[in-house]
Parts: sequence; structure tokens; C-alpha cells
Amino acid sequence: MPATSSESRLIEAQGDQDKGLVTKASALSVPDAAARVSSAAGAKGMTVFAVIDHSGEARAHGLALRDTMVVVFGSPVGGTPAMQHEPLAALDLPLKVLVWADAGQTKLTYTSALELAARYGLSDELAGRLAAIDAVTDAAVEA
Repeated sequence: MPATSSESRLIEAQGDQDKGLVTKASALSVPDAAARVSSAAGAKGMTVFAVIDHSGEARAHGLALRDTMVVVFGSPVGGTPAMQHEPLAALDLPLKVLVWADAGQTKLTYTSALELAARYGLSDELAGRLAAIDAVTDAAVEA
């Protein structure tokens, strides 16, 4: 049964919190949820750079992998200042959302803006530019 609010769809396992990850549940299939992330990013003026279908590539090579896709998106206005401050931030930018199947549930998992800010010593203002990932994933899981 789908959740009725984005708050109830937020899954915060302690292990994820310790790694600075945020996980949200989606009532959609993995491909449909990945498409919704792409659409939400585009609607917010961001560029979708790639959608990587790990499970599809695995199947093409005779390997089994649960449905697993990564959507890579961002905006130079959001990411460039972070990389100007700390060039190593380019290792985590553009932003990425893992869309994956877990025991019959589709999940969206990503590194939180706060974690990225801590990792690269970013100011609150720079971290706020990366927080768009929250709005994109919220829009993607809303019914």
C-alpha cells in the first residue's frame, strides 16, 4: 500500500544515516521511478547527464542483478561553486540517485547535501545549492 506523504516514505536505516545516505521509498517500478527522477530534475531546470541501467547491462552479459539504475543530474549553477571551493567535490558531482529494488520495494538512495558539505568543507550556502537533490527525490516519490 503506497504511503500517503513523503515523510512516511522516508526510510532512514541507521546504517544509511551513518554513511550520510538518505533513502526514500517509491510505489513505482525501478524504471518508472528512474524516469520520474529524470523528469523531476528536468522540471527543476537541471540537466540529466545519464541514466545508467546497471541491471540491464548485467542481464546483457548473462549476469543477475536486482533492478538497479543510477540517475546522474545537476546544474552548473549548483555544482560549479562547490567545485571551485573544493575541486575534489567533482568526485561526487553531478548529483546521483540510486534507484533500486529491495525485497519488492523500490528505493531511491543518495548522499545527503549535509554529508557532501561535511566531506568537502562546504559552507551552508554551497551545501544549500546541492540540497536540490531533496526536492527532486521528493517530487519523484510523490503520488
